[in-house]
Amino acid sequence: MAPLPEPSPKQLSLGPLESEILEMIWALGSASVKDIHDRILTNPDRELAYASVTTVLQRLTQKGWLACDRQDRAFRWRPLVSQSEAQALQAHDQLQRFLAIGNPDVVAAFADQLDGASVEKIEAIAQRLKTIRQARQTEGEANAS
Repeated sequence: MAPLPEPSPKQLSLGPLESEILEMIWALGSASVKDIHDRILTNPDRELAYASVTTVLQRLTQKGWLACDRQDRAFRWRPLVSQSEAQALQAHDQLQRFLAIGNPDVVAAFADQLDGASVEKIEAIAQRLKTIRQARQTEGEANAS
């Protein structure tokens, strides 16, 4: 199981336009403001100012999702986190918030309502956790020797 990416974004929450632009950058690998603006305007029903795209890219950079590099006279943005890493981070964050409720009865009631496929996934996760913990324990014992 891969660990969560480090460093991870400072802020995981994204607005709809931030998410849309981040998806575009993942698809392109890297992009300029013009690349993103042109893609958005391919939909004739959309209007978005060039400056708005710049603002969103800067916001995503401040949140830790993107890095900005200067190439010649243009700036290009590239993702700091892959799409799969982002999904893992967001799932981890949601799970932590769910578990922060701190009431075992609420968590148990939720788990009781899961369908068979979900239960199988939870059992697979539990098995992976057991394997990881055993490996850490074995590693710790080997380092102590």
